[in-house]
Amino acid sequence: MSSTESERIIKIAVPQEFSFRECLAFLKRSPLEILHHIDENNVYKVIAVNDELILMKISYQDQELIIEFPDQVPSNKRTIVEFVENWFDLNQDLSLFYRTVSNDSLLNPLVEQYYGLRMIGIPDLFEALTWAIMGQQITLTFAYTLKKRIVTSFGEQLLIQDKQYWTYPSPEIIADLQIEDLRKLQFTTRKAEYVIGVAREIVEGRLSKDILRHAENPAQKLISLRGIGPWTADYVLMKCLLKTDAFPVADVGLQNAVMKQLQCKQKPTINELRILAKNWSGWEAYATFYLWRSLYE
Repeated sequence: MSSTESERIIKIAVPQEFSFRECLAFLKRSPLEILHHIDENNVYKVIAVNDELILMKISYQDQELIIEFPDQVPSNKRTIVEFVENWFDLNQDLSLFYRTVSNDSLLNPLVEQYYGLRMIGIPDLFEALTWAIMGQQITLTFAYTLKKRIVTSFGEQLLIQDKQYWTYPSPEIIADLQIEDLRKLQFTTRKAEYVIGVAREIVEGRLSKDILRHAENPAQKLISLRGIGPWTADYVLMKCLLKTDAFPVADVGLQNAVMKQLQCKQKPTINELRILAKNWSGWEAYATFYLWRSLYE
């Protein structure tokens, strides 16, 4: 490989418990997704690095993720590596989760079926929070519709060979909006207020991933914000901070998945879920994620 070619490629060794196929299955779950594109076994995604829009092409071979740059080579490759590690939760020791649930009759069959599936994270806190807010009390399909509208209205676009690649809007852009700007996209007044409010919390320095990491009770810190309840807080801790013990116990998808796996006629109560989850202690987020995966069959 020439030096020029080597500059355009980053290789990241992945843990033994890693399945690119399973991660792709989750990433492909909605045809309305706009922030990444999958072509055969390649994932294309744009991220902003030092004010540059960088297109990544991610593939897998021989226990390594191969990251190529079809357009511009980033000046800061460490940022790229950190993003990919967080996106696929590569620093997590999944063998601990597998041991924890090895005798659990609900989870162990899912572990065998989806072995190597990693938490697909949302590394950007603003995206994680606002995506969760968008998804409150509406169908997943309409949540994706709202996401597509906010991205195409306020995100940045990279056009390469007539194909559009989008980044999520920055909190700085959204913080300057008025409620009506989002109402035009079919956001409710309250959701528009919550999204703009979160943007302003981040822009004004009162909220960040570091602040949450160092908070004595990060869930409570999130719940103190308008529009953030326990479900949203746990979802963000699970998907953005990659906390394995975050447990969105009131999640409808989780309830549906447990009902499906146990072949029950009605959804489990929150108390019943907490009893089941005693076998998953410390790994509630991964248990939830594997149960979610069981719905995409």
